[in-house]
Amino acid sequence: MDIRVLQYFLAVAREGSITSAAEQLHMTQPPLSRQLKDLEDELGVQLFIRGNRKITLTEEGRMLRQRAEEIVTLMEKTKSEIGEIPGSISGELYLGCGESRAISLIARAAKRLHKRYPKIRINIYSGNAEDITEKLDKGILDFGVFIGATDLSKYDYIKLPCSDAWGLIVRKDSSFAEKESIKAQDLITQPLICSRQALNENEISGWFGCPSENLNIVATYNLIYNAAVMVENYIGYALTLDNLIDTSWESKLCFRSLEPRVHSTHSLAWRKYQIFSGAAEKFLAALQEEIEAL
Repeated sequence: MDIRVLQYFLAVAREGSITSAAEQLHMTQPPLSRQLKDLEDELGVQLFIRGNRKITLTEEGRMLRQRAEEIVTLMEKTKSEIGEIPGSISGELYLGCGESRAISLIARAAKRLHKRYPKIRINIYSGNAEDITEKLDKGILDFGVFIGATDLSKYDYIKLPCSDAWGLIVRKDSSFAEKESIKAQDLITQPLICSRQALNENEISGWFGCPSENLNIVATYNLIYNAAVMVENYIGYALTLDNLIDTSWESKLCFRSLEPRVHSTHSLAWRKYQIFSGAAEKFLAALQEEIEAL
């Protein structure tokens, strides 16, 4: 399977049209169509459903798209690392991070890094712990920032000097908005929108003092923005970390801390025995300097 053909496949998947993809690739349509047909023949499956104006991916096509994106990203990352000019630090840095205040520390380290090495480009991938772990294990990411009680035994890591408080996102016209803090008994029967990661790691069920199966969880999320929209539309109340959603006077939402308080710590992890690229090595040094400066 040729990497170039995978790039062609991804272009067609993005554009939803062989004609548009051919234009983006600066090639004519017939040879692109032949390449795709050869790829289907090689794999022995149909990758596209061809309509009059638009083509869509089959289930096998969607699976290949996910893997092809990982393969192409890893190839580009490898080329960047091998192609570093001796004595000149440049290239790509790949970092996975969930939604948390830890990104502020990462951003300050990135600023410190760019002042010294302006040719380094940082690529940030947002996702939950499961997403980041998968990409870190495959070598697609250089580093992953993990929130809470994630098992990091198979990684090298450093603890970051920051933490986030858990609480409840509610509408300002809700009775919960009148409370200074939220207790477990307040929520036992209430419709809750909860982070899938927090449920898997028992952070929330530990605070409730009961299994998550006993709670009225009406929805789960991996990134908080969509959950906040559901709160705005009266679907339920979202358990989340502080400082992630706009709760200014213009917003319909507000944040109320849990009582007793629940905090999540943060860690930066990388694969054991990992050989760092120049960009990754300099980023880690910049981050450690930023931590020492606190």
